[in-house]
Amino acid sequence: MGDVVNLRQFKKAKARSEKEKSAEQNRLSHGRTKAEKSLTSAINEKAETALNQGKLEKPRKEPD
Repeated sequence: MGDVVNLRQFKKAKARSEKEKSAEQNRLSHGRTKAEKSLTSAINEKAETALNQGKLEKPRKEPD
């Protein structure tokens, strides 16, 4: 047979591990210096600019 598990303790342990995962994500996103945030922002803007430079625009038809 399987081991007997206290469901209450299992639920609490699972909730703790979920909380720890979300806390780790928050540490990564909110625990950065201003320089790191600005660097990430600059990299994202550069990537977006490079992406937009490759876009083809459709010519607009002027109504007669």
